[in-house]
Amino acid sequence: MKTSRLLAAMLLAGASVCASAKDFVITDYGVSTDSTAIQSAAIQAVIDRAEAEGGGRIVVPEGTFLTGALFFKPGTSLYLEKGAVIKGIDDIAHYPLIPSRMEGRSIYYHAALINAYFVDNFSISGSGIINGNAAKFWDEFWALREERRKIGKSCTNLEVRRPRLVFMWGCDSLTISGVQLRNSAFWTTHLYQCHNVLIENATIYAPTKPVKAPSSDAIDLDVCSNVTVRGCFIDCNDDAVCIKGGKGVYANVSPENGIVENVLVENCHFGPNCHGTLTMGSECIHARNITLRDCTVDTHTSILRLKMRPDTYQIYENITISGVKGTCGSVIDMKPWKQFFTLEGSSLKPYGIVRNILIENVDATIDNVGTIAGNPDDTVSNFALKNITLKSAPDKTPEFVCNYPTVVLDNVTLDGKKVTNPAK
Repeated sequence: MKTSRLLAAMLLAGASVCASAKDFVITDYGVSTDSTAIQSAAIQAVIDRAEAEGGGRIVVPEGTFLTGALFFKPGTSLYLEKGAVIKGIDDIAHYPLIPSRMEGRSIYYHAALINAYFVDNFSISGSGIINGNAAKFWDEFWALREERRKIGKSCTNLEVRRPRLVFMWGCDSLTISGVQLRNSAFWTTHLYQCHNVLIENATIYAPTKPVKAPSSDAIDLDVCSNVTVRGCFIDCNDDAVCIKGGKGVYANVSPENGIVENVLVENCHFGPNCHGTLTMGSECIHARNITLRDCTVDTHTSILRLKMRPDTYQIYENITISGVKGTCGSVIDMKPWKQFFTLEGSSLKPYGIVRNILIENVDATIDNVGTIAGNPDDTVSNFALKNITLKSAPDKTPEFVCNYPTVVLDNVTLDGKKVTNPAK
């Protein structure tokens, strides 16, 4: 960790400073109000000046400010006033390649629109908007996907170079509050090695129409701990809250990877674009003490999704879902996940451990009850569904698949009839 912090400090030329209460309103320091002018250098100069003068809050006033990647420094924070819009440039040239983290690997990748490397006590707040302006990137992705499909080949996420909206690396005591995060070209909010995090009252959105926003995960927690997500509206075209931490045969022994633990998601509303409400994987080696409670779902996906990689050692434990209501595709979706499967030439046979899982007090209209079926060598213990009242969606005949006789169903009903474990 010390080496990583030193590297990041050298790359971003930031020295630790103490934050002050001073506000740096960007239009007071040479940033234009012309919404068509590229403002990257001018806004970055304000951030750098704030750091040099002992820290302060970078204030974006009402108006639209077009910019590429911005790098926040120790002692600074970001505040967007009502009517303020930070708008991303839709040209990847404005997002430099730097040490980063993508899809469970530490690699060089393009900077996000908003970046902070090892900036403790960093915050993004206010009622303004950070808009990825990503339609061009989405079109490029789907065009390549179609081109590859025609010749029988696949297209990975990294082949069309596109920036994330927010990337925070090693930022302890991090807060994201009140803002609207929209239209990311790739993952929306990616936190890596961040601890003591609060994300509250934010709106995180990416569309499916007229163009789908591919892999626009709302919140990706990657080797993070002590995270609270509350009071948010989340509606992105992929996973809503996704637990990551590494993938691959050797991921569990690689120092850049690690556990995600002590995560609370509460009082959030999940919209219909989501592919998963709370998801473990597909890049996750250890998730522990994860709770989602008192949330509303208006989705076509599962409430809890466990992606079981046969090429990665995984532990998913102490996961609780409680007090969820609304409409969803299923309650639980636990299945093998073989996307980009590789054993990297190893003779190892990775397996997953799933234990201490509780889903309770759910009242929902569903397409399916769900599936609990991992890979052959995965083990499941102390897995229970309790006090769950389900209603079939119109024209649906919900099914329940479970391969593990030890899974307990206690007071689970579908259309007034008791649901039992088919594996018993």
